[in-house]
Amino acid sequence: MSAVYLSTAYLAPVQYYSKLAHFDKICMETKENYSGQTFRNRCLIAAANEIQALTVPVEKPETLKCLTQDIRISNHGNWRHLHWNALLSAYNRSPFFAYYADDFRPFYEKPYRYLLEYNEALRTMICNFLDLHPAITHTEKYEFEVKNDFRTAIDPRYPKPDTSFLSRPYYQVFRNRHGFIPNLSIVDLLFNMGPESILFL
Repeated sequence: MSAVYLSTAYLAPVQYYSKLAHFDKICMETKENYSGQTFRNRCLIAAANEIQALTVPVEKPETLKCLTQDIRISNHGNWRHLHWNALLSAYNRSPFFAYYADDFRPFYEKPYRYLLEYNEALRTMICNFLDLHPAITHTEKYEFEVKNDFRTAIDPRYPKPDTSFLSRPYYQVFRNRHGFIPNLSIVDLLFNMGPESILFL
């Protein structure tokens, strides 16, 4: 059985979901030291004028090192309202936003305490929409040397080469302005392509 190692991610990019679709076993890393400015608490969407980053604020750990599973979400800055408005502004004209909106809205109303819990609840819902049923286990200890390690490879700032992922163009609301933008958040694919999204993974 082929396995892949992934870190938790907030509305992860299409590349991330391609791993959920193509590997038999998903090892979700929970024992790593948390690293900021990554997809763990950030996603990228296509807004009207630019690529927009949405970041879930987290509470600063009391120690220099803190396990990802222990990272708590901060209520600072009314971020839930800001994120929902950003999604609405970017995708209200997409073909399938209205179809999924009522399912996503509660995630921007109900507070979650832990980032891992929040991300996993979103991922579970999105996988159901995509008819993906990955076999996911949470790691019990951190393994330094593993095969198919994408824990740090799928990164918004320093992505590593991934020959197993090919981003196929699909319809995007602002494609006439920006051209096709690959590997945005899975919601970009979902809101634009709906049930056909699985064909692009």
